Amino acid sequence: MKSNSRKPNVLLICTDHWPGPLMGAAGHEYIMTPTLDYMCENGIRFENAYTETPTCVPARRALMTGTCAKTHGDRVFSNLPMKPELTTMAQAFRNAGYQAYAVGKLHVSPQRDRIGFDDAYINEEGRMIGQLDDYQLFIRQEGFAGEEYAHGMGQNMYTARPWHLPEYCHPTYWTTREMCKIIKRRDPTRPAFWYCSYVAPHPPLVPPRDYWDMYMNMDIDQPVMGDWAKDKDNLPYGAWYVSVNHPGPGSPKQVEIARKAFYAQCTYIDSQIRLLIGTLREENLIDSTIIMFTADHGDMLGHHGMWAKPYMYEYSAKIPMILMPLDRNLQNKVDDRLVELRDVMPTLLDMCDISIPDTVEGISMIRDKKREYLYCEHSEGENAIRMIRKEDFKLIYYPVGNRIQLFNIKEDPMELMDLSEDKSYENIINEMKQLLIKNLYGSDLEWFSDGKLVGLPEKKRECKASRHFFSQRGWR
Repeated sequence: MKSNSRKPNVLLICTDHWPGPLMGAAGHEYIMTPTLDYMCENGIRFENAYTETPTCVPARRALMTGTCAKTHGDRVFSNLPMKPELTTMAQAFRNAGYQAYAVGKLHVSPQRDRIGFDDAYINEEGRMIGQLDDYQLFIRQEGFAGEEYAHGMGQNMYTARPWHLPEYCHPTYWTTREMCKIIKRRDPTRPAFWYCSYVAPHPPLVPPRDYWDMYMNMDIDQPVMGDWAKDKDNLPYGAWYVSVNHPGPGSPKQVEIARKAFYAQCTYIDSQIRLLIGTLREENLIDSTIIMFTADHGDMLGHHGMWAKPYMYEYSAKIPMILMPLDRNLQNKVDDRLVELRDVMPTLLDMCDISIPDTVEGISMIRDKKREYLYCEHSEGENAIRMIRKEDFKLIYYPVGNRIQLFNIKEDPMELMDLSEDKSYENIINEMKQLLIKNLYGSDLEWFSDGKLVGLPEKKRECKASRHFFSQRGWR
């Protein structure tokens, strides 16, 4: 469609498990992210970006539909198809005459559902759901059939070692190369929406040897521990339950190695993004392509003795959000508004002058409208965790035991001090509780009695080791 030839292209880059504070541009002193830092100089960094539901499938539903969990139907990690009544981001672009292609992790059900893309070349982390993914097919063609997980590192654990196959077989390398191929093979008569979705830095922690060595030979920061987190058995039940189901390394040395390997995976992605940008430049597309970088959620990385997700603490719930627009007046900006994944779809459509579907609930981040607070949620029943972020404060609610935590994120960004027992914050707590109550629905309504939020009774804590080694992969 030649009438669309002057519309901008869009490259959306998504990662898995990347905490918002883990960037040089965000003030982190040890992580090396020169590409992302330079993108920030050429665009806008949203420093208060969150994932509404910090776990893979619900977060990606929000990203791809511009809706909250109540609307898209998942706050518990469900393998259900996308709701057909919700227009996906890819379909909205295609409806406007765009070509739309995805590479990497879609994490949808059924696994080969295109969710509106013209085509998708997927890497689903070795999940065998009926058929091989495209990365597995590639590995087989290269003579390494079944060896993508022969490194022996855990899919959801924090053991670490260097990548065991040639670098060109690394999932991050594969994703970048396939995305570059698609950019080169584009239809020149139509604008394009490209979605590049990396499975890293999600474990297994297996960066290429050069990046492993880069961090193993340097000092990095250590995890922090709030006073409230030192007694693990006294954690709110929801936080305790997640911590025993996402165990971290067992010794200080293993913690150090895991964190360095994680940083190495981030830096490797950062380097690979340069190839995407270089391809756009060499194809004469860099000045006509909007680029956005984000993540589905973060990773606690040992802070407060916790690993992975789906906590509502900053390293799990806060995500990176960088927008590199075409407007050079929007360079080197930091925006402190509260934004979330469901805002990505309306923002990108808005920047391309495409009508935003009526089903979208997010807010365009290039407009003046701002939300007053964020409501985030994960799981249901005894494992549920809820959060309100308003202005400088964050309230986290755990229904079991009717427990709350309150943090001043502006003054205490690492959440070292729980203010929930400080009487001077009683008014703030009551105000945020009312916002929480306003957003509860479904089975959450069972947490009320006589009009008051009473939660659920305390629960006996039983820790059982995972005989399945937390989804450990093997030979194929």
